[in-house]
Amino acid sequence: MHNPRAHEGTSLQSQAPPEEQNYGATAAHGRQDPVVSVSRKSLAKRDYLIAAVLCYTNLINFMDWFLVPGILLDIQKYFQLSDGDTGLLQTVFILCYMLAAPVFGYLGDRYNRKIILGAGIFFWSGVTLSSSFISESYYWIFFLSRGLVGIGTASYSTIAPTIVADLFEEGKRTTMLSIFYIFIPVGSGLGYVLAAGVAGLTGDWHWAFRITPCMGGLALVLLILLVPHKTQRRTAAHRALSISGTIRVAAEKPGVHRTAKTTWCQDVISLAKNWSFVWSSLGLTAMAFVTGALGMWVPLFLYRAQLVQGTVSPCLQETCNSSNSLIFGGITIGTGMLGVIAGAEAARRLRKINNKADPLICATSMFISALCLYVALMVAKMSILSTFIFIAFGELFLSVNWAVVTDILLYVVTPRRQSTAIALQILVSHLLGDAGSPYLIGIISNAIQAKNDCSSQWSFRSMQYSFIICAFVGVFGGAFFLLTSLYIEEDRKEAEQL
Repeated sequence: MHNPRAHEGTSLQSQAPPEEQNYGATAAHGRQDPVVSVSRKSLAKRDYLIAAVLCYTNLINFMDWFLVPGILLDIQKYFQLSDGDTGLLQTVFILCYMLAAPVFGYLGDRYNRKIILGAGIFFWSGVTLSSSFISESYYWIFFLSRGLVGIGTASYSTIAPTIVADLFEEGKRTTMLSIFYIFIPVGSGLGYVLAAGVAGLTGDWHWAFRITPCMGGLALVLLILLVPHKTQRRTAAHRALSISGTIRVAAEKPGVHRTAKTTWCQDVISLAKNWSFVWSSLGLTAMAFVTGALGMWVPLFLYRAQLVQGTVSPCLQETCNSSNSLIFGGITIGTGMLGVIAGAEAARRLRKINNKADPLICATSMFISALCLYVALMVAKMSILSTFIFIAFGELFLSVNWAVVTDILLYVVTPRRQSTAIALQILVSHLLGDAGSPYLIGIISNAIQAKNDCSSQWSFRSMQYSFIICAFVGVFGGAFFLLTSLYIEEDRKEAEQL
């Protein structure tokens, strides 16, 4: 079928500045010199290689996030922590991560991104390794180390997506960003599997914190050797703002000066007036709240459910049974990959018939996920298998949104503000989301247990009742995405003009 935007795209690229026309991922038009064609192919291979390095590092990044939840029962017993203190452990990590994100967003928009990424990888790998040697009497140092790891990972999560988006044109960008974000659930799941597996094999949970630093060292070497010192930042004329390939920007007219650089405060004020960005960020916040609580507490919740059912005995050994973490990690990997792919494909197809498809997909998936998680909590006392099934569906529909939410940001925010927008989105989503949800679940559980006996029955019920809040937050998240759909067309058009 004839595409009327094809001519518009040709016109846009023909008017792009010379330095942009020579950029590696730009498609060739018309007749080209064979040498130029070979050069473009070589640059395209280089771009895929850079993306592979960034994806590998993203995998390690999220593996490191979920080492603690994978062996949470061992850590809780080792440091003798209550549910509230245990939840605070992940909260410290997220708080430091989110507070550092705007700083790295500012630096990433203005300074060399490779140097920032390299420094972040080196820092978080070193701190993770050091944390494996902390004794039980210095639990506060372990808390501090997790906070420092959060600062290191913030440098990567803020900047890496913008490099991936710069490397590829619109059509390819859909695929590459989807692949990049697939490594969030894959890395998260592998974090559980690695932590539980290593702890089980060695009989000492400390060894779980000695594997990812080695992988981080390899990532640093690959970054130094394969990623160029400077990566081209595409302008509004050259960079299609939607990874779906359906949105294009107006070409810059010859002789017209480009927009002057704006201050960070001006960027923030502009983003605060962008209602699509605001509401989708709040929707992402609800997602983060739910995923943060699930990621921290599900293996321990299932262990307590099994105690009530009498299928396991209380953990009195040095290393506890980690089968729940292994199964939950596998579920996280599988549902994450399937969800991200399904979300990207659904968005690609539905955008052709509805310009508001992205936020509507996110809203629908949030509502379904909330229902599945509620059912999972209710059946946990009767059937662990049913609980795993409904948790899997809940995670699947949550994962649908990861790439789609990023896509929304990319086409409603002008390129020169995208690192700052991502950083602010990280700040808000973690501040109101997973920074507080693990601790909130923990202190509610503590409060319920304090008013009742310390039996395994109430230990389970306290976690079950506190977990219900996640289902209600999921419903609010769906409502936020519905509000996004009211403004997305207007904000997208405005972004095209900037």
